[in-house]
Amino acid sequence: MKQSALFIAFLLTCFLAQAQVKISGAVKDNRGKKVISASITLKDTYDGATSDSSGNYTFTTTEKGNHILVASAIGYKTVEQTITIANEPLTINFSIKEEINELKAVTVTAGSFAAGDSKRAVTVLNSIDVATVGGGNADITSAIKTLPGAQQVGEQEGLFVRGGAGYETKQFIDGTLVNNPYFSSVPDIASRGRFSPFLFKGTVFSAGGYSALYGQALSSAVILESIDLPEKTAANASISPLFAGAGYQYLNKQKTASYGIDYGYVNVAAYFSLVKQTPDYFKMPQFHNGDANFRFKTKNGGMVKYYTTFGTGNLGIRRPDVDSSVLKDAFSLKNYNWYNNLSWRENLGNGWKMNLGSSFSTNKDKLSQQLQNQNNQPQHFGDDKFWMQYKNFNLDRLEDLSQIKAVFDKKLGNLNAIRFGGEYWHSLNKTTIYDTMYKLIDNYEALFAEGDIYITNNLAAKLGARFEHSSILGKVNLAPRVSLAYKVGNSGSISAAYGIFYQKPENQQLMYTRNLGYTRADHYILNYQKMTEGRIFRVEAFYKKYLDLVKTVPVNYYYTTANNSGSGYAKGIELFWRDKKSFKNLDYWFSYSYLDTKRDYLNYPIQLQPNFAAKHTASLVVKRFITEWKTGIGLTYSFATGRPYYNLRYDGALKPYLIADQGKTKNYNNLGVSIYYVPQAGNTNAKTNVVLFGSVTNVLGYNAVYGYNYSYDGLHKEAITPPAKRFYFIGAFFSWGVNRSEDAINNNL
Repeated sequence: MKQSALFIAFLLTCFLAQAQVKISGAVKDNRGKKVISASITLKDTYDGATSDSSGNYTFTTTEKGNHILVASAIGYKTVEQTITIANEPLTINFSIKEEINELKAVTVTAGSFAAGDSKRAVTVLNSIDVATVGGGNADITSAIKTLPGAQQVGEQEGLFVRGGAGYETKQFIDGTLVNNPYFSSVPDIASRGRFSPFLFKGTVFSAGGYSALYGQALSSAVILESIDLPEKTAANASISPLFAGAGYQYLNKQKTASYGIDYGYVNVAAYFSLVKQTPDYFKMPQFHNGDANFRFKTKNGGMVKYYTTFGTGNLGIRRPDVDSSVLKDAFSLKNYNWYNNLSWRENLGNGWKMNLGSSFSTNKDKLSQQLQNQNNQPQHFGDDKFWMQYKNFNLDRLEDLSQIKAVFDKKLGNLNAIRFGGEYWHSLNKTTIYDTMYKLIDNYEALFAEGDIYITNNLAAKLGARFEHSSILGKVNLAPRVSLAYKVGNSGSISAAYGIFYQKPENQQLMYTRNLGYTRADHYILNYQKMTEGRIFRVEAFYKKYLDLVKTVPVNYYYTTANNSGSGYAKGIELFWRDKKSFKNLDYWFSYSYLDTKRDYLNYPIQLQPNFAAKHTASLVVKRFITEWKTGIGLTYSFATGRPYYNLRYDGALKPYLIADQGKTKNYNNLGVSIYYVPQAGNTNAKTNVVLFGSVTNVLGYNAVYGYNYSYDGLHKEAITPPAKRFYFIGAFFSWGVNRSEDAINNNL
C-alpha cells in the first residue's frame, strides 16, 4: 500500500507539471526604463511574481482560459491586460506609466521663493525665521532683503528687486492687493511694514515670473496667505521702551471658529532721549495700531476669514536746508490708515474649489513742509528765490482702494489643474497742494486663466495669461506667462519662466498728464535648484527688458509733462545656499546677487544705472538656539557695493536735463544681532510663557551713505544717512494659553 501511494503521488506530480503554463515578460516605464519590484499577478488568483533587477518576471500557473494579468508598482499606474491561457508559454510585456503624485512631482521654482505649511512648498523663510533674522526686528521686508534679488536700500521703504524701483514690487494678502503695506514715511528715512509675520502661514517672494493670478507689479510680488485658525485660546502682552501692546485670541471648543483683537501703542520719546538722533524731532513719533479678526469653517470644509487693522501716526522733524547755511526744513506728517480683508475658500465638489476675496483700504496723509530760521520761525521768499518759496507747502492726500476677486480651481486628475477668474478694482486718489486738487479715479478689470500640466513626475508646465483694462488709461493689455520644470536626479530640478508684466504709472505721474499707457517688463528666467534634507542650493539667471517706462519732460521751469518713451534692461545671476544639517544646532543661509541694469526713465538724459541698484549684493544669516542657556542668537551680515548718484539739472528745451555731477557711494556694510531668551524653554506646563528679546543693527558702526541731496544751484550736496548710526531694541513678550517656546527652539536647531 505504501508503495502504491508513492506511485500515485508521483503520477499526480507529473500530471500537474505537464498542466502548468509559464508566463514571463518584462516591465518597463513609458520611457523604456526597467521597473524593479513590480508585482505581476493573475487577478483573483494566488499566481504571480515580482520583477527582478532587470525588470523581468516569470511564473507558472495551472489556470486555463481567459484571465486578467495585472502589473502594479509603487509610484506607477496599475495596468491590466486580458490574456488567454492554453498549453503554450506566454510572453507578456508591460509598459506602465509613472503615477504623478504630490510628493514626487517636480515643482516650478523659477523666480520664486516659497515658505509655508504646504507639502510642496520650497521652505526658505517661515514666520520664526522672519522674527529671528539678526537685526530684522520681525519685519517681513527686512527678512526678504536677505534673499537673492533684493537690494539693500535704506533711505526709502519698499522692496527693490532686480533693477526695479520699490513701487514695482506689490504685496498681496489672501489674493488681493495691499495698497499701503508700509507705514507712511518722511523723506530719506525708510519705514517698516504694517503687518506681523505671525499673521501668515504661507509666504511667496517672487523676484520675477510670477503667476497670472496677480498683476500690476512690474518687477516682483510678495504673496501672503493668512493663518486659518489659532492653535488655542490665548492672550498676549508686550512691553519695551518703544511700545506696549496686548491681544486676545479665542478658539471655540469644536475648533471651528475663532475671533481675536490686538492693540499696540508706539512712542519713541524715551528711546530718543537715550539714543540721540541726527534730525531734530519737534513732534516725537507716536503711533496707535489695532487689529481684529474672525474666522470660521464651513460645513463643506471651507474657510471664511475677515481681518481688519487700523493705524494712526503723528511726527515732526527738522533738518538743515540744503540751500542755506542758516535755514531749516520742518516736515510734519499725520497719517490714518484702515485696511480690511474678507476671503472665502470653499470646496464645491467634483474637484472644484472656489476662492473669493475682497478688500477695502483707505489711507490719509496730511503733510506739511515749512522753511524756518534758527528760531524755528516760518520764512517766506519772493520771486527772486521762487525755488525757496516752493519749499513751503501743505499737502493732503487720500488713497482709497476697493477690490473683489474670484478664482475657480478644477483638478483634472493627479496634479493637473486649471484655474481661472477675474477681479475688479476701484481706486480713488485725491491730492491737494497749493490749493489745487488733483483727483484720479480708476476702474480696473482683469480676467486670467492658468493651467498646471504634469506630463510626468519629472516634467511639468504652468501656462497662463492675463487680460487687463484700466479706465483712467483707456487701454487694455494681454500678458502671457509660461513656466517649465524638469526633475534632475532625486533632488534637483531645472526651471525656466517667461512672462510679460504690465503696471500702471504712479499717481504722481498721472497728475502730470493722463496721456500715458502701461509700463512693461518682459522676464526671462532660468534656474537650477537642489533640495535635500536640511539643505537648499539654488542658482538663477535672469534677463528683464523694460519698455514704455515713464519719462518726465519739462515744458519750462514751472511745468512738467510725461510720456512712455523710457526703456531699460536688467540682467544678472543669483546664488542661494541654506544649510541646517552640516553643523549641530546651527542654521545658516548665504545669498549673492550680481546685477547689471540701466534705465532711461523719469528725468534721466540717457540710460543710466538707477540710483537704487548695486552691482553686487550679499547676505549671510546665522542662527543658533543654545538649549542649555535657553537662548537663541541670530547674526545677519549684509554687503552691497556702492550705488550711483546723480545731480540732474534742467538745461532748457534742447537738452532738458544734463548730468551736473555723478559718482558712487561707498560700499554698504551692516552687521545685525538678535538675542532672545526663553526662560520656560522645555517646560510645557508653564502657565505664563515669556520671551525676552534684544537686537542691534550696524553693530560695527559703519557710516552708511545712501546718496546725496543737491542744492538748487548744484554747488552744495549733503549725504543721505540714517538718522542714527545704530538702532537698539529690547522688549519682553508674554503669552498665556499657548506655549511657543518649542517653536522657537525647533525652528532654529
